Amino acid sequence: MSGFVEKPEPIQVPGLVHLHTGKVRELYQNEAGDLVMVASDRMSAYDWVLPTEIPDKGRVLTQLSLWWFDQLRDLAPHHVLSTELPAGAPADWAGRTLVCKQLKMVPVECVARGYLTGSGLLEYNESRTVCGLALPEGLVDGSELPAPIFTPAAKAEVGEHDENVSYEEVARQVGAETAAQLRQATLAVYSRARDIARDRGIILADTKFEFGFDGDALVLADEVLTPDSSRFWPADTWQPGRAQPSYDKQFVRDWLTSAESGWDRTSQQPPPPLPAEVVERTRQKYVEAYERLTGHSWA
Repeated sequence: MSGFVEKPEPIQVPGLVHLHTGKVRELYQNEAGDLVMVASDRMSAYDWVLPTEIPDKGRVLTQLSLWWFDQLRDLAPHHVLSTELPAGAPADWAGRTLVCKQLKMVPVECVARGYLTGSGLLEYNESRTVCGLALPEGLVDGSELPAPIFTPAAKAEVGEHDENVSYEEVARQVGAETAAQLRQATLAVYSRARDIARDRGIILADTKFEFGFDGDALVLADEVLTPDSSRFWPADTWQPGRAQPSYDKQFVRDWLTSAESGWDRTSQQPPPPLPAEVVERTRQKYVEAYERLTGHSWA
């Protein structure tokens, strides 16, 4: 069993209808029919939404996504209409709220990988493939791939894990034309972002995007290129053959699997609250990713 340790009650705001509580975001609809996305400070790990929040996390995700949307606007239109706070919304929503165009969402997580790690490494070690794509011999954890690859995944509910699927399965689900559009857009956006990050001393190992259609136009949606949706590694410490330090929830994962936490991730028990030191170090990593990528001071 997994999911929320403590599922939050959504805040009620006049003029907004609450639609969904996700791992991190609350989703509403306003009277004009637009979506209102609010990024919380919730943290998820090992398919659990933890009982401890990371201060500023939701604002970092939102502001970094906005920066990336601007960098990518010539490659892919995005869904953001406004960052204006809805009337009557709590002050805490400032900086973490996006008013977005309602899209017909594609039911596929569009993953691009430029480096081998994570679930891709596990499959490679078994079959020398990732999502059925053949890769050369001799790759190790952290190896750069000969070229970026599109490795889609099926979207999972809260408490469940996204499952890698083949390109052929995506084409079966959404049609060959849409599958080709998704692959082309995913790899184009990843390649642009990889180069931008590299110029700032960061390796973009892999990332996932969500797309939807506005009429016939394919539109980039949700969050984009944040530490929650991407693996960012410091370029100056990159060393294939081992796990890489990263700008994400690494401290949280490491503590949860340590003897100090006392938690057995194979059990049916929810994870414990995070200690203050882990919370602060994780917050620092999110802020550092924002500052290094954008060149702006978080303060």
